[in-house]
Amino acid sequence: MENEGMTAAPAEAVEAAPPAVGTAQALAERGAELLLAGGPVVAILLAMSVVAVAILVLKLWQFRKARLWGRAPARRALALYRGGNAAEALVVAAGSANPVARALALAIRGRERRDLPDSLVREEVVRAGSEMLESLRTFFRPLEVIATLAPLLGLFGTVLGMISAFQQLEAAGNRINPAILSGGIWEALLTTAVGLAVAIPTVAAVNWLERIVDRLAHEMDSVVTQVFTEDLSIPHRGQDGHAQAAYRPAVAGAAE
Repeated sequence: MENEGMTAAPAEAVEAAPPAVGTAQALAERGAELLLAGGPVVAILLAMSVVAVAILVLKLWQFRKARLWGRAPARRALALYRGGNAAEALVVAAGSANPVARALALAIRGRERRDLPDSLVREEVVRAGSEMLESLRTFFRPLEVIATLAPLLGLFGTVLGMISAFQQLEAAGNRINPAILSGGIWEALLTTAVGLAVAIPTVAAVNWLERIVDRLAHEMDSVVTQVFTEDLSIPHRGQDGHAQAAYRPAVAGAAE
């Protein structure tokens, strides 16, 4: 009896599998029907969606490879440099693939060369940082184009579908069938729905990616600037060893 129960369970599992396969097949057939109903416009929109997804995956892989979310090494290197340990700070910054850390390593390396003025060092750091940011912004323009054109293509397909529907209605003459008009309308509106379905997530993805790069650019500028400036939050100490006031009146009579 136990063997019969053990052999019956797999058989039931095998019998339960075909409905899932049938559901997937039904969905595939339904998708093919919608593609045929939408015409070439829907096919173009689907191709654009594939391109958008491919670009998004590529950018996420690039951001992950560049360690955009790993900003701790840059902050640690900056703290070491401001603490007077330039050698260790350079090792920490140069060992990270994060663009902020790379720009910081370039700035520290330039400051350590006493024969170079700070203005030339900063100019080179800004140039290198701009190139790194530009590489992170690649393929943003195609995503923006897809986000802009997708709803317009959907609207264009809707207009073409409405024209076709009214042509069929006109050809029917006195034998007007509401099904002809309603069928043509929903097929026409299908392109608008597909266009919006492609455009909305693409717009969200573009804005999210741009926000990541903008925050990175802001942090890069802040970190690099701190290499060439002094930390004013630390009280300045005079020759007598006592902390001096950070604020001094600009006018001689202001203290009276």
